Amino acid sequence: MDRKTLIWKIKNCYKTLQEYQIMLWPTFLFFWGCIPEITKNCQDMTNASSTYLGIIAGAIIGGVVSWWIYNRQKKTAEIQESTLNRIKELDENHEKILKKIEDFEIRHETTLGMIDELSKKIKPFSTKEELDGLGKKDPS
Repeated sequence: MDRKTLIWKIKNCYKTLQEYQIMLWPTFLFFWGCIPEITKNCQDMTNASSTYLGIIAGAIIGGVVSWWIYNRQKKTAEIQESTLNRIKELDENHEKILKKIEDFEIRHETTLGMIDELSKKIKPFSTKEELDGLGKKDPS
């Protein structure tokens, strides 16, 4: 089968489908009443056609609005979830940093205590050397 034949068959099939759909409209309208806003050569059945048209339009608008709300809520929930996960990670990192600061503070206090102890031990020697240095004269 060549390309032209295939294209002709597809077009013919599509045309047949359109004809079939057009044939179904009168049957559909028979059950639902005539809608002069959509079809030609139609006599209005009082307010029924406007009611049906309003119901169809309302269903379409309601579906679009419902989808839009669902989509927005889904995106918002994803953003909130990622934000909560980020906050959780930051909290865990914060706890680690606080623990490291606490360990550093303990080591710092220990080091300061040792420096203070050494300072107390060295103080008597430094005062004695200072006194000795005052009594001696500079050899130069």
